Amino acid sequence: MTLAIILLVAGLGLIVAEVCFPSFGALGITAAICIGIACVSAFAAGSTAGWIFLAAVAVTVPGTLWLGFNKILPHSPLAKVLVNPGTSFSDTAAVDPLNARLLGAVGVAESMLRPGGTARLRASGMEELRVDVVTRGEFLDPQTPLIVIEVEGNRVVVAPRSVP
Repeated sequence: MTLAIILLVAGLGLIVAEVCFPSFGALGITAAICIGIACVSAFAAGSTAGWIFLAAVAVTVPGTLWLGFNKILPHSPLAKVLVNPGTSFSDTAAVDPLNARLLGAVGVAESMLRPGGTARLRASGMEELRVDVVTRGEFLDPQTPLIVIEVEGNRVVVAPRSVP
């Protein structure tokens, strides 16, 4: 029974090694052979011991795979090569900080908006700016009075406004 336990531990170690250092199946096949021989050795020691050992294998192999993929692999050298820990797109996107202050700004369409185009906008406390804008789907003629209704990143959404 000692040989069966040693082979089982070796097989489980090879499973973890296959997860962390892919060998195109060589370590996985070796692990399967070790675990298979361990089960045969356990059954050679007795039928009851073999079934108990087989139940232990049925629990420990999935547990080892879970441990390898969820706890060990993320900290392995392979994961450090494969996974980019860099910033996300929202961190690196070129967002103009002035756009956030444009919400509620008023202005006029400088070009035909179908639905994108340019407009001259003036927010409170700011000079007039030429901004790329989009509508909610409407086509608007040049010189149409506008109001900014939404700002998300570099996307400035405008709507026609009624002039008092």
